[in-house]
Amino acid sequence: MKSPFILLPLFLSILNTNASPIPAPAPVPPNIPSGSTARSQLAALRVAPVGSQTGYSRDLFPHWSTQSGTCNTREVVLKRDGTNVVQDSSCAATSGRWYSPFDGAVWTQASDVDIDHMVPLSNAWKSGASSWTTARREQFANDLSNPQLIAVTDDVNQAKGDKGPEDWRPPLTSYYCTYAAMWVKVKYEYNLSVNSAEKSTLQSMLSGC
Repeated sequence: MKSPFILLPLFLSILNTNASPIPAPAPVPPNIPSGSTARSQLAALRVAPVGSQTGYSRDLFPHWSTQSGTCNTREVVLKRDGTNVVQDSSCAATSGRWYSPFDGAVWTQASDVDIDHMVPLSNAWKSGASSWTTARREQFANDLSNPQLIAVTDDVNQAKGDKGPEDWRPPLTSYYCTYAAMWVKVKYEYNLSVNSAEKSTLQSMLSGC
């Protein structure tokens, strides 16, 4: 009879072979409402046609402002949304692990990760932000108190661009509920309008929450 100490490595090998991979946790930005709350907030939003892009510039939304010391908003979100993130003396992320909830990809280089504005700056401009003060636009572009900022795969973020949910949705359908709830929360907090197609799409996305 073989010693149990000889059989143990074989047993562990079998366990490792059959084990299911542990899914990466999705980042959790603050203040994501429940599905029912998001549906109520969506119902309260003003419905209006898409506004004009005239006069828009990203420079009108000062972003990646300094949060503390040498840390700007981008670095704060990279630290918040990553795992085992190491930062240098200038607060730049030198290593870590980032899970992108839009597409399920995992990255170990900060350069592969963008900080997405859930409601893009251009979209905000066309739905009410054109009348804001610069200070209000800066608050919006650096908002760490609402689900407006999230670390995601750079190529996916670039594919999203300034599109609303009526024209772009995350590759992972399992994230639709969270995505829609985040979008609605931001528009609700900042009193931004939605167009009819946008509202209809959000209603559909929230129906499964």
